[in-house]
Amino acid sequence: MPSNYIDRIKEQGIVGAGGAGFPTHVKLNSTPEIVIVNGAECEPLLRVDQQLMEFYGEDVVEGLKIALIQTGAEKGVICLKGKHHSAISNLKELTKNDKQIEIKIIKDYYPAGDEQQLVYEVTKKIVPLMGIPLDVGAVVINVLTAMNIARNVPVTERVITVTGEVKNPQTLIVPIGTSFRKLIEFCEGPRDESRYSMIVGGPMMGHVEEDWDAPVTKLTGAIIILPKEHHLIAKKTRKTQTDLQLTKAICCQCSYCTDLCPRNINGLNTEPHKVMRGLANEDPSALGAISSVVSCCDCQLCSLYACPMDLDPGKITNMVKQSLLKKGVKTEKIIPHEVDSLRESKLVPTKRLIARLDLSDYDVPAPLNQTLFESYSVKILLKQHIGVVASPLVSQGDTVTKGTLVGSCGDLLGANIHASISGKIISVTPDYIEIKA
Repeated sequence: MPSNYIDRIKEQGIVGAGGAGFPTHVKLNSTPEIVIVNGAECEPLLRVDQQLMEFYGEDVVEGLKIALIQTGAEKGVICLKGKHHSAISNLKELTKNDKQIEIKIIKDYYPAGDEQQLVYEVTKKIVPLMGIPLDVGAVVINVLTAMNIARNVPVTERVITVTGEVKNPQTLIVPIGTSFRKLIEFCEGPRDESRYSMIVGGPMMGHVEEDWDAPVTKLTGAIIILPKEHHLIAKKTRKTQTDLQLTKAICCQCSYCTDLCPRNINGLNTEPHKVMRGLANEDPSALGAISSVVSCCDCQLCSLYACPMDLDPGKITNMVKQSLLKKGVKTEKIIPHEVDSLRESKLVPTKRLIARLDLSDYDVPAPLNQTLFESYSVKILLKQHIGVVASPLVSQGDTVTKGTLVGSCGDLLGANIHASISGKIISVTPDYIEIKA
């Protein structure tokens, strides 16, 4: 077997495709006991991973096998929800004679795809506070990441669901750097930005993007178009000062945010209600332990589901967390408490969450279009990963072919950037490179 998988993965610019963008060559330079492929795809409305496992299961399995070889892990597990019957059938058929790989079926809840939840589902171990899955012998990679490992070509494409207020919801394979506007138009979405807003990512953890001409990156999983007056848009764009004032005025200290917090029920003692109490009373001593603040995973379940007063404990907790981190406040790895004995009854079903978000009308199929979307101009960001910004390796006027290395982080933490189409370099800045076919 090849011994240079790490170099190969680094060369191709492969990163965690689930949203974090951690360089995969760094993650797999480890010795876990188990490698987990995260196919939970817990964000509502997204239709990417489930279809990749159905139609490209061979690549997913092959990528996992390479990860097992590279790390020396004894076991591989592909996790997905029980409702994805076609994907389950395909993966089980592909692995029926492989005793090293298990297909793990999990419940349909949010946030099932959070690494903490997934590692517990598979191993019944809890990742320590301020720790990573490797602390309990696990490494987690995304479905698309596994595919990219198997294919061994530069990462130049991204699979993305376009849904919401579009006539033809689809899951598209697009060149990285393609503008969101082109994808919205292709799916017969609105052209009037004054009446509609765009969420990039899932409805829970995604953000409202004002620039419809912004580019797709390695980390973009979805575009969701909603009317500007939709409550989700209003909540995500509400000013922080307003949230603080509302917290002081109407927080009823019911503690539902903590009761349903997925990190709290996993034994990490995350307590957003104490953060709300501390700010409401302007009493820093009431915020709770620093560890209970920094353990927040920003899933937004407290803000968009649990709080009966429509407050934003997630935003407030994250604000405090970022303030602590900027001040250099650190906490040691903490061994978690036992998992909540009522954990199973506190898991939030995805369908119920979709109803609470008022997204039921948009909970429709978005079939995978397996034909590569044609883009004749792209804007490729030089930072699509955790780490440093890649340095451009091309100049304005150069001619490149698809797959040409155009940005590199060298030996620093980061990932290579490649041309996603063939054409001429029309602009190079410290932040991005534009190519026109």
